Amino acid sequence: MNKMTDGIDLHIHSTISDGTDTPEEILEHVRETGLDVFSVTDHDSILAGKKIAPLLVKDDPLFISGVEFSCRDQNGQYHILGYGYDPEAEAIKRMVEKGHANRIEKVKGRLQFLRDQFGFDFTEEEIKELLSKNNPGKPHIAALMIQHKYASDVKEALHRYIDKIKFPDIYIRPEEAIKAIANSGGIPVLAHPSYGSGDELIVGKEMDGRLCRLIPEGLRGVEAYYSGFTPKLQQELLSLASRYGLYVTAGSDYHGKNKLIPLGSDNLTSIEDATEGLHHFLDDVHYISGDEISSEEAENEAAAAGT
Repeated sequence: MNKMTDGIDLHIHSTISDGTDTPEEILEHVRETGLDVFSVTDHDSILAGKKIAPLLVKDDPLFISGVEFSCRDQNGQYHILGYGYDPEAEAIKRMVEKGHANRIEKVKGRLQFLRDQFGFDFTEEEIKELLSKNNPGKPHIAALMIQHKYASDVKEALHRYIDKIKFPDIYIRPEEAIKAIANSGGIPVLAHPSYGSGDELIVGKEMDGRLCRLIPEGLRGVEAYYSGFTPKLQQELLSLASRYGLYVTAGSDYHGKNKLIPLGSDNLTSIEDATEGLHHFLDDVHYISGDEISSEEAENEAAAAGT
């Protein structure tokens, strides 16, 4: 990476998944915040990157295509981040389609459950709008429940009602997501590795075991700099990354108003203080530069003027 970097946030969500800022608004906020490198990692969707890339201009922050796949296997829950992939690659597009299909099936199941168990009804128009979203999920159902006064806030909607139903047979396995990202030219990274399902904390031998299972499948990095980590959790992951030669990434998990996490708050004070794993990641990942886009546009305009 030729450009000097300081502010980094590689874990951001937009309205395409469960954030409150549109991709366009995120780009503006990134500019205002002064970040040098960023990535939008919506759940099971790559649409935000397709919206942001054409908007980049000269001197803009460097942009890395991103995605976050929600995964599960017999050992628990995982979130797999993908960076620098080709958004037109068939492998990543197929995985996104599978993730979306899973979400639609689960939304329908949750709506039926809420109707059968609690008598919560929604209009046909509301259900149609919900299912038409690019990335429908539990937060969208919770918002509908609040509108109908079935719940007072998102926390009540989730914990008292929505989370009462599980879908143990509808999921993407972590190795599926890892291979799809790698086969699309991207770098697969384990998101907030210390956090499992709900309040589950994964540390010590269990964390080491997870990495030993996923590395042979193609996992290449861990998100060790993360807004929710204590210094102890961060250091454990940095040590494991060094032991296994993994890349390291940094992310806030910014969701706009849906989470009280500021953009760029990833517990990384400065790139100069970062581990070698993050430097290697920034050197190797494919990124999109507004300078390159502006140069290409200028060349195209010059060519058109000469014809």
